[in-house]
Amino acid sequence: MSKARKLWFGLAMAIGSLAASASYAVDCKRIQYDDNLYTACTVDARTEEIRVFRAAASGEPYGHFQALDTALTDQQQQLTFAMNGGMYHEDRAPVGHYIEDGKTQMRVISNPGPGNFGLLPNGILCIRDTRTDVFETRAYLARKPGCTHATQSGPMLVIDGELHPRFLANSTSRYIRNGVGTSADGTRATFVISDNTVTFHEFARLFRDGLKLPNALFLDGNVSRIHAPQLGRSDLGRAMGPIIAVTAPLN
Repeated sequence: MSKARKLWFGLAMAIGSLAASASYAVDCKRIQYDDNLYTACTVDARTEEIRVFRAAASGEPYGHFQALDTALTDQQQQLTFAMNGGMYHEDRAPVGHYIEDGKTQMRVISNPGPGNFGLLPNGILCIRDTRTDVFETRAYLARKPGCTHATQSGPMLVIDGELHPRFLANSTSRYIRNGVGTSADGTRATFVISDNTVTFHEFARLFRDGLKLPNALFLDGNVSRIHAPQLGRSDLGRAMGPIIAVTAPLN
């Protein structure tokens, strides 16, 4: 078997295993696609508790994974996975739409604007009892899906199987980036952070062509963080705003 074929076979096995093992609580793996390295964590939305957190009851933003994990311990819960959950202002309030425990804290922003968030189409991660979906913002407004938790970010990476129209294959803008993609039936949510700098086009192709997910949303490229205890990883750095998390009862 040639070196190139061995590399292709190893990649196919890694990505296939990632998709097939989604029935487990949180399945985190390091994968390679198009010569880029990623950490990808897949969650079964039918069985796992996915939600968003921003601030404690006092109003103080959690900011860091450890602060949230400590707060959950007091509630006999533990943090089994987490990732920064969208763009935010200096006070760590969300830039776009945000729902926590069924309560809307920020309205939907559907107009174009500066920065990545305003690079339409952008989108919304919508979490419900037994499914999790990424919706393009206009589709979200039309469907009114009734999310228990939601966070808006942008731009969309993949929209109904198509890459964002503004992404360029020859782009030289490279950052550590993170995002989330969901399966068509809403049962599988895969959260990814790049382990080396990537372009938007490369990152989007991972979700569409590598992970075979029809919709995916960019979360950030300046404050990309992941908490994946399965891999012995919990990133430090600048304080975050919204946090997407998977929780479970303490053992």
